[in-house]
Amino acid sequence: MQKTEGLAIRVFGIVQGVGFRPFVSRTADALEIKGSVANKGSYVEIHAQGTGAALDEFVRRVRDEPPPRAAVLKLESHPEETERAEQFLIIESEHEAGDIFVSPDIATCKACEKELFDPHDRRYLHPFINCTACGPRLTILDSMPYDRERTSMGEFPMCPECAREYVSPETRRYDAQPVCCNDCGPELYLLDRPERGAEAITAVRKAIMAGKIAAVKGIGGFHLCCDAKNDAAVARLRQLKARPMKPFAVMLRGLDTVRRECELTPEQETIIDGHQKPILLLEKRPGGTLSELIAPGNPTVGVMLPYAPVQMLLFSYPDGVEMTDCLVMTSGNVSGAPICRSDEDAREQIAGFCDLIMSHNRKIRLRADDSVMDFLEGKPYMIRRSRGYAPLPMMLSGDFRGHVLGIGGELKNTFCVGKNSLLYPSPYIGDMEDIRTVAALKESVVRMETLLEAEPELVACDMHPRYNTAAAARELGLPVLPVQHHYAHILSCMAENDFLDRVIGVSFDGTGYGTDGTIWGGEFLECGCADFVRRGFITPFQQVGGDASAREGWRIAAAMLRSSYGGDAAGVLQRLELCTPQEARVQAVMEQKRLNTVLSTSAGRLFDAVSAILGLRRRSTFEGEASMALQFAAEAYLKTAPEAGKSAVWHGELLREEPGGFSLATDSLVSELTSACLAGGDRDELAFRFHAALADMIAAGCRRMREDSSIETAALSGGVFQNRLLTRLTAERLRADGFRVLLHSLVPPNDGGIALGQALAALYKLNNK
Repeated sequence: MQKTEGLAIRVFGIVQGVGFRPFVSRTADALEIKGSVANKGSYVEIHAQGTGAALDEFVRRVRDEPPPRAAVLKLESHPEETERAEQFLIIESEHEAGDIFVSPDIATCKACEKELFDPHDRRYLHPFINCTACGPRLTILDSMPYDRERTSMGEFPMCPECAREYVSPETRRYDAQPVCCNDCGPELYLLDRPERGAEAITAVRKAIMAGKIAAVKGIGGFHLCCDAKNDAAVARLRQLKARPMKPFAVMLRGLDTVRRECELTPEQETIIDGHQKPILLLEKRPGGTLSELIAPGNPTVGVMLPYAPVQMLLFSYPDGVEMTDCLVMTSGNVSGAPICRSDEDAREQIAGFCDLIMSHNRKIRLRADDSVMDFLEGKPYMIRRSRGYAPLPMMLSGDFRGHVLGIGGELKNTFCVGKNSLLYPSPYIGDMEDIRTVAALKESVVRMETLLEAEPELVACDMHPRYNTAAAARELGLPVLPVQHHYAHILSCMAENDFLDRVIGVSFDGTGYGTDGTIWGGEFLECGCADFVRRGFITPFQQVGGDASAREGWRIAAAMLRSSYGGDAAGVLQRLELCTPQEARVQAVMEQKRLNTVLSTSAGRLFDAVSAILGLRRRSTFEGEASMALQFAAEAYLKTAPEAGKSAVWHGELLREEPGGFSLATDSLVSELTSACLAGGDRDELAFRFHAALADMIAAGCRRMREDSSIETAALSGGVFQNRLLTRLTAERLRADGFRVLLHSLVPPNDGGIALGQALAALYKLNNK
């Protein structure tokens, strides 16, 4: 008889809320291992007894074959002698301090979806069906370890049958914390109306097919929903939300519907139908049935599949209602405010946007809006990181110690908790100009710090003195580290790539407060974790009109053309129909007298100006509209002349010498594009020439910095690099020049990612006093 041995095992990673303990128990039973498994808050602890061969195989399976939603980052084991066990048990969770990994919410799995529509299953049509492999996690969690009593499901006692499944290793719901059924789980209802359960679902389905708008509470908040094929319904939703052009996200019933409406690559299909189910930006197919009002003038549409059972039931329910397979599913909020999560939020903020509200009585502890993702170079390219991804951490290879907080940006806010070598970006919060979003930020910071058992010693924020985020940081009573906006962008890219050596940072975005008091936005920074030096920038211009200039690209164009054409500018402005003579005169006076005028190097405003000059967008109704139109025009040209992408080279001036560095000759580029436009040039071709020329200039700037510093790595970050065409062209040129290029993937290049960079700056500061 082989000798029984004992092992004490600790498993670190995404091992809570993903069915890890039941998996360990089943694996132990299969190998005749005795002992126990328990959550310790920051890790899972296993005590295992068996033969040497069985224990070796047990450790291998635990490490290499975890459940689909788990991620084992580290496994430690050592021999132990303990009292002989008679069976293998999942025992009561205990708490110990350490690194913590909180599972994001997980989309409904295929097995639960099958049960949902099986008339013979006891969870048939159950709007809250879940198992160990799927369902809410972060959004219902109060504290770690992840057990039912520390979630908002603790308010729903299990019925005897659910309790039996919960404790039975042979079931799919063994130790599944949100387990429930039609008899014991939460309940759907129409807010301020009598319909509940099935009647509520049918009422919403009928309303949508009658052209009405519904608000629907999901996992992380409310959505506003209508038939995405119904022009009148979509137009009404646009009017009610005061959102004339910004694209709406759509939810399509299944992959067949997605393929009918959109182009879909195998890589994209893996993501859109995976366990995270983000919104993916997909190219529209000709002849699709979606209303053109979903994404006006946009060749792409944001698409997701149902990820919660209530959404699946909206599409398919045995009530005789003939239902659309395409729904608008846009965030349920007032513009600029955080997504609504409670009945009170919905009544106060979005009741006027919809005809009925379907809610439920499972509380949402932490908001989680939908993640939004593009694809670049065949890989995910995040635009908004939230549901399904947050708060999974970025891991740094350095041996950092201490707790910090990056409070995030003023727009597209997320924050980031840093704990030792792990940086945890939060779900998406929103724009901080709305006091409700500021309140949501403060509340969410407290909840995340509680979940992660983090006690920050230092908080990093933007150096702009009047940002609401900076004020929120100062109110925490902690030491505050101001971090320059564009430097934070580059640090964010470095952190995501776990690259902590010095880099050439190209940070292009809309606006950020510069160390010289001017507006930055097209910057070349020599960066390390401790500091940065500004080496280059795009040609500065006068940004006239304050906040209006960020919405009205013609104002930037007018200022640039006055600088280039002098006294002839008025005639050029008139020929381009950029503005009226009266508007041109007012702008000129404001610039001459420096009224509401600042010096700027904003690359975002450069894009807006070129878009206006080419007649694409004179003004924007949402952030990025003008620059998106410019990108789409350039990509349309590439479709007609694909070889142009390989041969396009800017033969004009690239760089100019400046005190301490260089500037890009972007003013010359604007002048040449203007002349070509006045001569009747094709605007799509000119849009592409702009992108190609700017990529050439960026590559030249990086080469210049390499000559001075010998740095061979370039990092591209900032909202302008959300433009996949510019990013691709720039990366191709840099790689051809021998650079290693750091790009974002699962952290947004826009302001939704700068909290990660702020947290890295704070963590480095804390460890290098």
